[in-house]
Amino acid sequence: MDTKVTLSFDEDVIVKAKQFADANNISLSRLTEYLFRKITTSNYKSLEDLPISDWVSVVSEGALEYKTKSQNRKALKQEYFDSKK
Repeated sequence: MDTKVTLSFDEDVIVKAKQFADANNISLSRLTEYLFRKITTSNYKSLEDLPISDWVSVVSEGALEYKTKSQNRKALKQEYFDSKK
């Protein structure tokens, strides 16, 4: 059973990911599911343990950067709706 999820990414990353998915005859949703499945079926203890494939360079550019926010639910909801204006 499929479950919907809302994610936010840098627009350039999404454009390149869609191009990659199209070139490989797969939807962006299935590509994301594939990547999540690969991550969750292995015993990675940290982000640094994740193997980075060559195709990641095709999908993204620049230095790898992980951003975390310590906002409450109300602030995150407001940020989401503001981004849709």
